[in-house]
Amino acid sequence: MSPRDLLRNPCWQGEDLGHPLPDSTHAVSVALPRWRDVIAYEDNDPQCRSQLRAFYPRFALHPLVAEVARKALAMLPAGMASAGSSAWPYPNRAAAQLAQDHCHGVAPHASTQIVDQLGLAVLIANAEASPHAKAFWQHAGLGASSRRAAIGLSKEAAPAAGSADQAQALVIERLASIYRCDTQQLSLHPSGMAALHTALQLVTAMRPGRPTLQIGFPYVDVLKLPQVVFAGSELLLETSNAAVEAALDRIDPAAVIVELPSNPLLQCVDLATLARLAHARGIPVIADDTIGSCLNIDPLPYADLIFSSLTKSFAGRGDVLSGSLVVSPWSPWEQTFRDQRSITGFVALGDADVIALEQGSRDVQARVPQLNRHAQALAARLSNHPAVARVYYPDQCANFHSLLRPGAGHGCLLSFELKGGSDQAQAVYDALSVCKGPSLGTPFTLVCPYVLLAHYDELAWAEDCGVPAHLLRVSVGLEQPEELWQRFERALSR
Repeated sequence: MSPRDLLRNPCWQGEDLGHPLPDSTHAVSVALPRWRDVIAYEDNDPQCRSQLRAFYPRFALHPLVAEVARKALAMLPAGMASAGSSAWPYPNRAAAQLAQDHCHGVAPHASTQIVDQLGLAVLIANAEASPHAKAFWQHAGLGASSRRAAIGLSKEAAPAAGSADQAQALVIERLASIYRCDTQQLSLHPSGMAALHTALQLVTAMRPGRPTLQIGFPYVDVLKLPQVVFAGSELLLETSNAAVEAALDRIDPAAVIVELPSNPLLQCVDLATLARLAHARGIPVIADDTIGSCLNIDPLPYADLIFSSLTKSFAGRGDVLSGSLVVSPWSPWEQTFRDQRSITGFVALGDADVIALEQGSRDVQARVPQLNRHAQALAARLSNHPAVARVYYPDQCANFHSLLRPGAGHGCLLSFELKGGSDQAQAVYDALSVCKGPSLGTPFTLVCPYVLLAHYDELAWAEDCGVPAHLLRVSVGLEQPEELWQRFERALSR
């Protein structure tokens, strides 16, 4: 049976709840086709959860990874797995040890152990340690991938010897060509958050014990990772020079973290000025260019470390979790970071995953400009629709424009609010005949009520930050723009 063609036959109706997006064993998104499905998912409704055939891999264990976890618990000697114990498979002992160290740092008297199971290192956490093990799994992004689990379970074959090395070299060369840097500046990681984890290790080694400062409304885990796993982080929403300087002087952070642009409001800081202010105080800048895309923007002259979720537009398939970290050749700490990276080491992207990443990114130079054009067209038409109150897209952001590469576009992501507020947003969401679920950068259009998914337990806080719960976020795909607009127009007219 061939996979479902999600461009022409999207998962958008109630009967599609739980369908993997894409229609693949290793999908990183899942269909939540109705507003009430999103609420049920966030409320951990067992009826909803039981229908899900995929999850975003950092937020829950992929079914194959969960199978490894169950086997690891079952193999423990009698009495070793107490009530409330959990299992968390990692690709190797080094990654599992990081998770174990975190658990012991937060809960010193909790019980954990690392066991080998099916070629993976599995952290076993008792009831006291389990919440901290779960938090580390989500925020750090270092867990075993579904492909590693499938190989361990003998459900998929391991790659042929040497094929992964060749694929990794091709991906690194591809990225180096886009970033216009040396291949030695780049490293690949199991996820975008794993790349940030390595970046935080590097700045922490240079400025130990210091919190970070995040500027602009945050992607939830970009803020949570330094807050939960490292020495803390403070959020600054005011981006004026005076506010930034005051925060830098007051906090003296290990690093400043920015997203280019922010998610989901798609606004960009003045990176050149921010870097000048931070560097004058001996503070490095970490930038996330996932949404803007390395093909569209060039932060290297200003940011010292650039991390990206390659899962999104670079891979372009929605079925491989991966990330990259670039040490800027213009950074005053370039050699320090490169030396420290070799000392600290990092968890590498798995062989099967790097092969999938190489295959998916072969057309990235042609695909991203197409996504740019399609998103620009949809943003323009939404802006002119009488039911739409506001559209968020980086084409109106001067700071984003200052980072644009020649002839580049503004990315595949946009957000919009409706004049009818939450009630209208629910009606439009339910009626939209496109795939609906988390993630972005897929070849098929993907819509979600982003704030509900990312900030469900802090909706009032998000509202106070100017980010309403009824906002709809759209990752625009490769559908023909006119045909895609007809789908949106039908939903908006309800």
